[in-house]
Amino acid sequence: MNVFEKIAEVIAEHVGVDVSEITENTTFEDLGVDSLDIVEMVMRFEEELGVELELEEKFDTVGALTVFIEAKMGN
Repeated sequence: MNVFEKIAEVIAEHVGVDVSEITENTTFEDLGVDSLDIVEMVMRFEEELGVELELEEKFDTVGALTVFIEAKMGN
């Protein structure tokens, strides 16, 4: 499973949508994600992907978050 697939899986589970509805262009606004959701999901991303994330910037799309996390992982 690649990084995007793992991120999409975590988001889908958290917001209660089917993972197939999440693409790299899906926005967090589209999903109704708020700042508390982001904090909870970041903790889960850290656990699932084994990377420490400090989100100093906001990401509009799932794809942008994926690129950021892959860079943190050195991919």
